[in-house]
Amino acid sequence: MWIDISMPLFPGMPTFPGDPPFVAEPVRRVDRGAPYSLSRLSLGSHAGTHVDPPSHFFPAGRPVDQLDLEILQGPCRVVDVGPRGREIQAEELATVPAGTSRLLLRTPNSPRWARRLEFFPDYVGLGLPAARRLAEQGVRLVGIDALSVESDPTEAFPVHRELLGRGIVILEGLLLEPARAGRYELACLPLLWKDGDGGPARAALRPTGATATGSRAKGGAR
Repeated sequence: MWIDISMPLFPGMPTFPGDPPFVAEPVRRVDRGAPYSLSRLSLGSHAGTHVDPPSHFFPAGRPVDQLDLEILQGPCRVVDVGPRGREIQAEELATVPAGTSRLLLRTPNSPRWARRLEFFPDYVGLGLPAARRLAEQGVRLVGIDALSVESDPTEAFPVHRELLGRGIVILEGLLLEPARAGRYELACLPLLWKDGDGGPARAALRPTGATATGSRAKGGAR
């Protein structure tokens, strides 16, 4: 059974501060006498569940249409992380097995999204030392249940730069409340936007092994 971990697109949906809102404008409607229904959509390139490619922060970086799709599909690990503050620290990722290539971080953000889909500024993000640890472990994709992988009021965005600078793909805006910690198969395809700096995406998980019963993942699945 596949678990949809995507954020739906709808007027009034949560967006990162400063990003364009999602707008769906009816152009033709069957119930108004048209032969078919058609809408005009307007949204930011990082709306809802989306992929950050290296070009999001680096002009010479690979854009979304040139990402290796192998990174976005395959064995994946979901881990529960409950940091003491708003940043996930390196030591809180001790349960991530060596060799993990795709990692999704399920934080206290997930139950908040489940209660209400609206933006909250005090979301949990990934700290820079933790990002460096994941890079050193060889993780190729990092996903999180927030509209940004980091919370940085200075707008220097060191975590984005650390991960994307190493070619690590970032997957943001996940709804991970229904996905318990454990092993999964990830399926994620961003829109094929030529030279795009981001890619709204549909993401889903299919369990491939026993999920953890506690608050953190166990075992050595990749």
